[in-house]
Amino acid sequence: MATGKLCLRPAAIVLGILGLLVAACAPAGAPRPGAQTGAPTLTGAGASFPYPIYAKWFDVYAQKTGVRINYQSIGSGGGIRQILEGTVDFGASDAPMTDDQLARAPGKILHIPTVLGAVVVVYNLPELGGALKLSPETLAAIYLGQVTRWNDPRIAAENPGLNLPDTPIAVVYRSDGSGTTYVFTDYLSAVSPAWKERVGRGTSVNWPVGLGSKGNEGVTGQVKQTPGAIGYVEVAYAFQNRLPQALLRNRAGNYVEPTLENITAAAAGAAPTLPEDLRVSIVDAPGPNSYPISAFTYILVYQEQRDPVKGRALAEFLWWALDEGQAYASNLHYAPLPEAVRAKARALIKTISYQGKPLLEN
Repeated sequence: MATGKLCLRPAAIVLGILGLLVAACAPAGAPRPGAQTGAPTLTGAGASFPYPIYAKWFDVYAQKTGVRINYQSIGSGGGIRQILEGTVDFGASDAPMTDDQLARAPGKILHIPTVLGAVVVVYNLPELGGALKLSPETLAAIYLGQVTRWNDPRIAAENPGLNLPDTPIAVVYRSDGSGTTYVFTDYLSAVSPAWKERVGRGTSVNWPVGLGSKGNEGVTGQVKQTPGAIGYVEVAYAFQNRLPQALLRNRAGNYVEPTLENITAAAAGAAPTLPEDLRVSIVDAPGPNSYPISAFTYILVYQEQRDPVKGRALAEFLWWALDEGQAYASNLHYAPLPEAVRAKARALIKTISYQGKPLLEN
């Protein structure tokens, strides 16, 4: 979120090499990946946004431990549905589960943040002559259909010296349900009372204006081929396709780029007020450098596991992902979690249990 493939296909990924159990050295008190006897196969499904880094993690972890992880990239909604139905060992979602969804679960579900990503605003204005700056109010007004031309006085006031054309703004949005749309509309709901009242947040919403396209591929293609277009995509996809990205004004009043450092800063800014269950939105986070449309992506696991061998293997993998796994994030355009967030996530992993006994104690 670009060194790995960003083709997000719903086919199952079966990654791993059997028979390579390697005992990992760990400091006292830390879990040791691969320490279990035998190498179970885990299954997961959900968010497409973290697919590139999950694919990398599963491959590396299989070579280290022999534990194979099969993952279906079917979207956040599918991941939530399958964890509720108990058809997978873990789900994955960019959006935290709602209270109503959690109430339908047969047991307590933990939200383990894995990496940080961002949604970026991309556009097709080759004559602009510089980076476009947008305030949250202006961005919301564009998607509400209230600002309809690029030389609108509100855009011009934020972009002195740029060559803003007298061109209609072609709004592009995701036509399919997605975690990307959830994060984007969550942000608009946080910064615009009008958006919150008229549209709200969700993986799918009733868009006031614009043209829908399926997937990041569809939005990217539509923006590229339409002069004056504006759209939103995952940050890795924007980098991969070399799309210009708007600088967004954050809560501190600064126009910031969606760099990995600024995305991590958003999580660090929100860290002091994170709830213990880590179900949280970090859009419009405080901090001078915080990129305002940043988000965690989560792995969803039952606290009480049905199978002690699989449960321990899953807990050990999650511990590894929060430690060694973070080193793979930047090369794939994801932002590593700040230490304060990882510490809270580790505390949740330590509560994963079988018959009430924590699986990482031994």
